[in-house]
Amino acid sequence: MVARRPASIPARGFAEEPAAAPADLFGAAAPPLPAPQPEPSGARPLADRLRPRALEAVVGQDHLLGPEGALTRMLARGSLASLILWGPPGVGKTTIARLLAERAGLVFVQLSAVFSGVADLKRAFDEARARRRAGHGTLLFVDEIHRFNRAQQDGFLPVVEDGTVTLVGATTENPSFALNGALLSRCQVVVLRRLDDAALDLLVARAEAEAGRALPLDEAARAALRAMADGDGRTLLNMAEQLLALPPDQPVLDPAGLAALLARRAALYDKDREEHFNLISALHKSLRGSDPDAALYWFARMLTGGEEPRYIARRLARFASEDVGMADPRALPIALAGWEAYERLGSPEGELALAQVVVHLATAPRSNALYTAFGEAMRAAKETGSLMPPAHILNAPTKLMKEIGYGAGYAYDHDEEGGFSGQDYFPDGMARPQFYRPTDRGAEAAIAERLARYAALRGGRAPR
Repeated sequence: MVARRPASIPARGFAEEPAAAPADLFGAAAPPLPAPQPEPSGARPLADRLRPRALEAVVGQDHLLGPEGALTRMLARGSLASLILWGPPGVGKTTIARLLAERAGLVFVQLSAVFSGVADLKRAFDEARARRRAGHGTLLFVDEIHRFNRAQQDGFLPVVEDGTVTLVGATTENPSFALNGALLSRCQVVVLRRLDDAALDLLVARAEAEAGRALPLDEAARAALRAMADGDGRTLLNMAEQLLALPPDQPVLDPAGLAALLARRAALYDKDREEHFNLISALHKSLRGSDPDAALYWFARMLTGGEEPRYIARRLARFASEDVGMADPRALPIALAGWEAYERLGSPEGELALAQVVVHLATAPRSNALYTAFGEAMRAAKETGSLMPPAHILNAPTKLMKEIGYGAGYAYDHDEEGGFSGQDYFPDGMARPQFYRPTDRGAEAAIAERLARYAALRGGRAPR
């Protein structure tokens, strides 16, 4: 039976927070651990000091930890499954794993795939077996689990299958490609979301409460700080810590002052953490602002800092749909072509193709009408997801379906005048919404004109 009093025991060779001395797992009384010396709170990074101590305090993951969240229901059933926590950096993967162990009454053991090998895994498994014989369960948290090779990943299979450990792996990579199918089949993949603006704002408020004073930022600069974090709570708190280190009489900063200050205080580019998201944000905003020169500068800054060009290519493809959209339908194919050219040419020759994409996106007409329409359609789908399609657009492959009206009255648009029937394709009883509102920029101007003509025709024809 699993002990309900949790403990935190690090695997040998890996730093971990001090834990109370448990009873010896082999039956003898264990000698008490020396009392840890109190550590000045200022010696620990702000992100560590503000690490949540309860699942309810974790921000931005309500779909998992809210009252109806997947992990909340799992804990309520008393059946914590082995998990793969998949999400971007700084969203709470390690914290959630630790708190899950505490809530489930399991001993928390942490390994890093970056520093661990087969011997470390074998030792952790042997200790978990001994712990199990003594009546204690183990939650084995493996950070960066995707860095283990196929043979090392296979080593988890027997201990997960027989319940020796509850495995919780953390990864920033797509598990479908980074993990073995056999291991994936024994774990539940849990997707963590990048922190939204509300979650980042809450973290800023916690940082200010911890420091006992507000950040020296005006409202626009506070918004800019959240944007620079790009969904990464750790990055946000690290930047907040830099600001809180300023003298108490520091004048309030605007967005320009904030950018200049952080650029001076964090000049080195870290492609894995802090400056990574700051610079990709600068590139994104320069593209949106129709400034090809600034966009090329930030693109070059990222390359010279060692950024993976494939990451930039992925973000450029995202921008092509999100910010250019239907105003220039060529933007997405061009972004994908530049990405493919890089894959074929490699570095540094392929980087010129990405530079061509940067300039095209910065000089293209832009519209976020598609992005906005998709968001509105998703919200409508969640609100009306059980409504059936109207009967006239349902296929009727059987006699019964024809008898009950499937397909009755459907008008084949190609046979109608102008190739347009004007029928209603929304569910019965649902008012016709308008999600897509094309702008008058670029190719969308012609689309807007055509949709307006269709709307007039639709309004002048009797419903079928």
